Amino acid sequence: MNLFGKNITVSISGDRSGPVLLVTLDGLPSGVPLSADDAWKTASRHIPGAAEIPLEHQEEAPAVISGLRGGVTNAEPLTAMFRIREETPRTLNAPRPGHEDLAVMACAGSWDFSAGAYSGRFNAALAFAGALCAQLLDREGITVSARVAAIGGEAGDGLDFQTKKVLLDARGSGDSVGSVVECLVTGLPAGLGSPAFGGIESRVAALLFSIPGVKGVEFGLGFGFASLKGSAANDPIVLRDGMVTAETNNSGGADVGVTTGLPLVMRMALRPTPSISREQRTVDLDTMQETALRLRGRHEPCLGPRAVPVMEGAVALCVLDSLLEQKQKRDCI
Repeated sequence: MNLFGKNITVSISGDRSGPVLLVTLDGLPSGVPLSADDAWKTASRHIPGAAEIPLEHQEEAPAVISGLRGGVTNAEPLTAMFRIREETPRTLNAPRPGHEDLAVMACAGSWDFSAGAYSGRFNAALAFAGALCAQLLDREGITVSARVAAIGGEAGDGLDFQTKKVLLDARGSGDSVGSVVECLVTGLPAGLGSPAFGGIESRVAALLFSIPGVKGVEFGLGFGFASLKGSAANDPIVLRDGMVTAETNNSGGADVGVTTGLPLVMRMALRPTPSISREQRTVDLDTMQETALRLRGRHEPCLGPRAVPVMEGAVALCVLDSLLEQKQKRDCI
């Protein structure tokens, strides 16, 4: 199903072999000023230090074709169109290791390897839609910000000397490395989400896992909880300035799917970029023989730097969806 959200929904349609890709946001409040230009600057920005890391491609700014009139929402679904650059089709009829080819072939029964339904270009559409949502959150005093927390096992704050060295070494050897991107949401009210299926963690994790290359999501201490005792893991409850709150934030700003009012902290792990120039093993489906595959072209050595605005966009969309739900519940009381 190519639709996500409950109170505000996002849908993305198109494929890599087509001329355009469309993203639609439905459920935005009417009469609200939004800047598509600012949203695109946020969605397409390079993180500090990434200028010398070659990018596989850079998307062009989308054209908003409905939902905004004079920079103000008009109660219609907001749709933006991305033009897709033409790619040179691949001639070898063989699934690429680490890509969607083998899995989709098993699901659909056949697969056009010159196309690709799950291209990273979908990231630009998701980041743009989320950046629009972030503008609404900003008016509520809610801020969403992400950063690269680790590259190739090297922890750091963004791209510093050591992490850039890891990237450039991987690229020079025709390989790639994995990464971790961390996101922080501040200004959140307590009570967003709901226990079990509608929890804020379940919603955020579901959308983050739609980002190509994401293989893990954690909140707060995440998998670190597995090695702790309860006495160390629990956040003590204290009285501060007449308010009952938690003294620490091991839970990452949410318990049982509901925000606590503390910053929401989450991380996503991204696999190494599957497109590498090193020789890999695959099967030629025309001859049904094992063969060697070497992907040509310029490939990014790491997904993390480009994923920063995508994670921000995905989280912003989920938070706005939950915020609108909370407001609707209060209006009904």
